[in-house]
Amino acid sequence: MADEKKAKGLQRFFKTGKGEYAEGDKFLGVMVPQTRQLVNKYWKEISLAEVKSLLHSQFHEERLLALLILVKKFEKGDEATRGKIFNLYLANTKYINNWDLVDLSAPRIAGAYLVGRDRSILLKLANSRNLWERRIAVLATFWFIAQGESGFALKVAAILVHDEHDLIHKAVGWMLREIGKRCRQADEEEFLEKHYKIMPRTMLRYAIERFDNKRRYYYLCK
Repeated sequence: MADEKKAKGLQRFFKTGKGEYAEGDKFLGVMVPQTRQLVNKYWKEISLAEVKSLLHSQFHEERLLALLILVKKFEKGDEATRGKIFNLYLANTKYINNWDLVDLSAPRIAGAYLVGRDRSILLKLANSRNLWERRIAVLATFWFIAQGESGFALKVAAILVHDEHDLIHKAVGWMLREIGKRCRQADEEEFLEKHYKIMPRTMLRYAIERFDNKRRYYYLCK
């Protein structure tokens, strides 16, 4: 399925150049719909050991394939299987090393597994020096937000409100916006009132994206 021309385009899109956030990552040029076809074809028969091997691949698309298979197995598995997948996921975060890999897996594995369980691991990840572990912490909370629960996501956001990386600014801003949309706007605004003067501009802009013009002006200009 590899396509050299598409691979070059993906390497530019996912910032693999020197000094960029995905420096040195390699692509085959396989598109996501093709990858999902492979997931549907092989998720039942492939073992977790084989998935782990895929996750350790030097190629981005093979790591994505591994993660999407883990998501599928998690959704279809029993509690024991889910526990194994959650532990495998957390033990291999160094290979979940781009925003798409995080965003397509963290809510549906880490977030889903931690419903009704101790979530302190997400606070640890939010304090990590690893950019992708911090993003996993943010994106995992989307699962809670989708159930109408904002409290824990706001704890993670408070840890990351001073983060220096643009990809965290965007992720936290998006989570805040979703809290306003899926939980209560009052919850989001209570957080903003505490932090809007110091939070990164990109984070703030994402957070207030759905506000009316008057409220956006209030936060941007005050």
